[in-house]
Amino acid sequence: MVETLKLAMSNLRHRGVRSWLTLLGIIIGITAVIALLSLGQGLQNAITGQFSGIAADRLILTNAEAGFGPPGSTAVRKLTEHDQNVVDGISGVKSTIPRLIRVTSVDYNRQRKFIFTGSLPDRQEGIDFFYTSFQIKTKEGKLLKSSDKGEILLGSELAKERQFGKDIHAGTKLTIQGREFSVAGILAPSGNMQFNNAMLMPEEDMRNILELSDEMDILIIRIDDIERSDEIKESIENKLRKDRNLKKGEEDFSIQTPAGVISSVNTILTVINIVVAGIAAIALLIGSIGVSNTMFTSVLERKKEIGTMKAVGAKNSDILFIFLIESGMLGFIGGSIGVVMGIGFAYAAAAGANSALGTNLLQASFSLPLIGGAVLFTFLLGIIAGSIPAWKASRMHPVEALRS
Repeated sequence: MVETLKLAMSNLRHRGVRSWLTLLGIIIGITAVIALLSLGQGLQNAITGQFSGIAADRLILTNAEAGFGPPGSTAVRKLTEHDQNVVDGISGVKSTIPRLIRVTSVDYNRQRKFIFTGSLPDRQEGIDFFYTSFQIKTKEGKLLKSSDKGEILLGSELAKERQFGKDIHAGTKLTIQGREFSVAGILAPSGNMQFNNAMLMPEEDMRNILELSDEMDILIIRIDDIERSDEIKESIENKLRKDRNLKKGEEDFSIQTPAGVISSVNTILTVINIVVAGIAAIALLIGSIGVSNTMFTSVLERKKEIGTMKAVGAKNSDILFIFLIESGMLGFIGGSIGVVMGIGFAYAAAAGANSALGTNLLQASFSLPLIGGAVLFTFLLGIIAGSIPAWKASRMHPVEALRS
């Protein structure tokens, strides 16, 4: 076995550039597999981790959306206090917290931007629940209380110089919808991109500057029993359908649960990983064809060597084994290099994305089964790709091989 391995490595080194060109297809394929799947798993872990921090006793009610944006921001028909009263009367509902999510004009440093703005509940209990549910913290300044008026909280990305041409700090004055507000605090970077690029202000202030009455964009519903979340959700749906005179399947509203959101996100990420794996498989297929081609060429070039080995007593199985080991080593070396490069690319991509977004949300996630499986797979792929050329070499007649 040792002598065979030495012979295989010697033959690969002898072919030099051809061997490296053959390895290239496998290296590219495994690099793509390791880098993309590791980043996909890291993203899935990050998103799941973010949602796991959200209160499990919370449901979110919104009306049907007319476009893409934060929940409730694109609903044509808004929720009202009547809807809130209907939900409040349902068994299992502990409390409800209405919220507004709108786009407001913000003037600062002679520039105007239109920014998503969310309201904070009127009562301190609701504010505390909101901060806890979404893990809201400040990196500068303070969080708002129910008694604070004329102040806002600014997302971490909005406070950067590139937004208004000048950094914004706690205490800075901004003009929102023509009214001056003071920045009470700058939010710490969050895994939720919406908060990094949004403002938060007291609900009363928001209703005043936008001249709103009793409408609301989303309704946060707190339930008293997490185990009954699906049951309570169904009760709310039934009550709202009856109140709006709607049939089942014709709902103009939706209710989200943290578990439902996590399930949807995981499904999407799983599909993405499958697509990525499919693309990488194409590269590996091309690489395996390269291995097969190289081994066919090697057999033709080494006819005399094969004839000599058979003349001195080598069996067909010995020749077969030598060529299979060579093709397997091509796959193994290509896979090993691809794993190292894939890990490097994954770390570099994660660092670049985190630097650009100003967060540590994305982290490459590696597993020993993935790395070991990738190397083993390429070794087996090399053996399979070289099996036909190896079989052809083993069936050569020694006299004919020496004569050629």
